[in-house]
Amino acid sequence: MTTPHSTAQTLTERIETLYGQPLAALEAHADATPHDSMLAALLGSLADLQLAERSITFHRDRLRQLVHPDRSIEAFDAGHLLDNARRISEAVAIRDIQAKTLGAVLQSLHRIPVPASEPTPAPPPIPPAAPAPAVRTR
Repeated sequence: MTTPHSTAQTLTERIETLYGQPLAALEAHADATPHDSMLAALLGSLADLQLAERSITFHRDRLRQLVHPDRSIEAFDAGHLLDNARRISEAVAIRDIQAKTLGAVLQSLHRIPVPASEPTPAPPPIPPAAPAPAVRTR
């Protein structure tokens, strides 16, 4: 059994730090929110990244099975070897693109410190209304 790729874990931690909550709570919040949000976009990109990493792991493990030293490689296996190598290449490209994009978005986002509570300044006094002009009657 292999461990997940560190890229998804690193970006997960950055999202959790940015929002100050664990991923499960963030996913629940995004699912309960009826409109699109930055959080939903980040989580969608993270899910795509995780899928690419699982695909890399799956096809790498399958490729290892196909080239195991105790197995002979026949003509039929050559197509499977080529297919798994191609799928690994595609998944790596997708992972790298997702990681670069997600990393750039996270780099542009940051928590803004909450300012210390300061008393709200009183609104300026309202000047007295000017007297109404006198109306002339004949």
